[in-house]
Amino acid sequence: MIARARLALLAAALLALPACRSAKHGSTSPSPPPVTTPLTLAGDFSDRIIAGGLTRSYLVHVPPGAGARPLPVLLVFHGGGGHADGMDRLTHLNSVADRYGFIVVYPEGIETSWADGRGNTPADRRGIDDVGFVAALLDRLASQVAMDSARVYATGISNGGMFTQRLGCELAQRLAGIFPDAGLMPAPIAPRCHPARPLTVIEAHGTADPLIPYAGGHDRGRGGGGDVLSAEETIALWGRLDSCSATPRTEVLPDTAHDGTRVHIDMFEGCAANATVALYTIESGGHTWPGGLQYLPETLIGRTTHQFDLSELIGRVVAGMTP
Repeated sequence: MIARARLALLAAALLALPACRSAKHGSTSPSPPPVTTPLTLAGDFSDRIIAGGLTRSYLVHVPPGAGARPLPVLLVFHGGGGHADGMDRLTHLNSVADRYGFIVVYPEGIETSWADGRGNTPADRRGIDDVGFVAALLDRLASQVAMDSARVYATGISNGGMFTQRLGCELAQRLAGIFPDAGLMPAPIAPRCHPARPLTVIEAHGTADPLIPYAGGHDRGRGGGGDVLSAEETIALWGRLDSCSATPRTEVLPDTAHDGTRVHIDMFEGCAANATVALYTIESGGHTWPGGLQYLPETLIGRTTHQFDLSELIGRVVAGMTP
């Protein structure tokens, strides 16, 4: 009984970051006109669009001093039970974007979820076309900011991370890379994953994740769980899809944080189109964002590593630097 109650609490608390106070998400009311004029050169704004017959919303951060030159774009997907407006607090990606010079976009899911392909989230059960929503969002965004459409990336945590896996499979023609965190490849998606082009894929996952097991199988996330590949199977699949070397090179990061975690990197080499494919394994790491906020107690979600900062790593890659 205690174990069952603990799992129920854990699933309910998953990524319960600050909720949006805006209009109800997923309504079918007409989409209002954009709240910005074309080519916002700096600052934050929000907007709504119609996609799949639903009104969908998103937040945008344009770094100061951006000007009219085209900038890379990073899409950031919240986890199940989370909201768009909680993701900067978790990841500090706005400040990273300000340093490296890229635009950050935080889309909002349906019923605080994404249709990642496992079949168990509210969005999946409702048959929401979230891939179509992202494509429509990118079309709208091109009229609002100076974006470099050849350098669009996606990241997310948990359900949001698994959704980036699906985007990599089904929307590769619009993406340059994905950075899933605590979100492995959904098992139903894997057999039909045929990206239109090679993608950079950098995965981060903790070996002590209590919700999405590092070893794969049936997860214990929101909605009763679904099946995922293991972390190693996930990154090996991307290595094959990108025509990388068969065996990755392994590097162990020095223990600089002394926080009870260690990190090793499995990096595939020789990938097509100079793509980077790597798995950051966090020994004793939990269902968390590396270098980010410990958003719930360790007893519920596990430990946040500070051996590396995932947002900083993403910033370097998006800016065209080596990881």
